[in-house]
Amino acid sequence: MQPIELVIVDDERIVALDIQHSMERLGYVVRAVCSSGEEAVATTGEYMPDLVLMDIRLTTTMDGIEAAAIIRERFDIPVVFLSAYSDDDTLARAKKAKPY
Repeated sequence: MQPIELVIVDDERIVALDIQHSMERLGYVVRAVCSSGEEAVATTGEYMPDLVLMDIRLTTTMDGIEAAAIIRERFDIPVVFLSAYSDDDTLARAKKAKPY
């Protein structure tokens, strides 16, 4: 059985590295760690991972919700959101991106 390949997207480097180490300990293969929505879309297209772990709030032009919608539309790769934000507006926007 092939290990599951991931792309991790978080603009906080320490958080991203912590997620990466945790996932690798669990047997996942982390293909890349990205810090922006734009980089996430490009990297996902390049590596075609099995799953993308995406922070909702990114401090770049494209946030995680927008990047997730593009990834889903272009590549049909599931995205799981990771976030500490749970306000109603953010959740409503996130649902529209059809996260996994």
